[in-house]
Amino acid sequence: MKRTRTCAIVLLLLGTMFLLSACGSNDSESSDSEAGPQRAIQNKGSDTLVNVALAWAEAYREVEPDVPIAVTGGGSGTGIAALINGTVDVANASRAMKDKEIEEAQSNGIDPIEYTVAIDALAIITNLDNPVGELTIQELSDMYTGRVTNWKDVGGNDAPIILLSRETNSGTHVYFLEEVVRRGEKENTDIFAPQTLLMPSSVGITSEVRRNPNAIGYDGLGYVDAKHEKIISVASGSDSDYIVPSVESASAGVYPLARNLYMYTAGEPAGALADYLDWILGAEGQEIVAKLGFVPLTKG
Repeated sequence: MKRTRTCAIVLLLLGTMFLLSACGSNDSESSDSEAGPQRAIQNKGSDTLVNVALAWAEAYREVEPDVPIAVTGGGSGTGIAALINGTVDVANASRAMKDKEIEEAQSNGIDPIEYTVAIDALAIITNLDNPVGELTIQELSDMYTGRVTNWKDVGGNDAPIILLSRETNSGTHVYFLEEVVRRGEKENTDIFAPQTLLMPSSVGITSEVRRNPNAIGYDGLGYVDAKHEKIISVASGSDSDYIVPSVESASAGVYPLARNLYMYTAGEPAGALADYLDWILGAEGQEIVAKLGFVPLTKG
């Protein structure tokens, strides 16, 4: 009797295990069949590039509807950190990755691959009522380090200079620090004056410049509107020509604050990501760069 009851229990357990196994198999098959389109390409970083990146993603949807692309800003430093941590496929940056960042990525098993995807002319902007129209890199450095604090010292009104800058995680902030505040000198350790107002976005700088007659800031050319902000002509030195930032002057290499804009991938891209980057660097992608006021890559 005991043996019969034991056999019955064993058979019941075996049957239950079989049913659970079958249900698990069906759930897995159902999950696979309902997975839908592939995971979105994750693209994060530079606020300078974010509008172009959003426009690329939207246009590419017409080319490859089954390739979703998720674009977010947050600054070059944020995008690069996400690439290092392996949480994005592409990091947008308005500056080149630092050696320290590349080493950190490689220690995480990620080999960053750099792509120049556009060119930007960094525009110096003031309020439309500001009489100053020309500044040298030295004058800009003196202003942003606090050595010069009144507009009258650079040919303007007797009024305090209100300094505007992007936040420190911005690639544009880093570029301006290196090329303007420190004048491109590797050993220079100058920093932004403590009274500099750090703005969270490019739009934040243009908005404050429009409101404040004594403010000065910098922004990517694609974010500047000459109807609402005064664009300053910049000279690399006192004996150099003053150049207005434009697509033409940046393309010709004569504007002193022109810079490359980058995308970084985690290793050599393949499949859908490789196709997307090829499209960005091709005629259609570069046409969007020009439409948004940035400088497309030259052929050849």
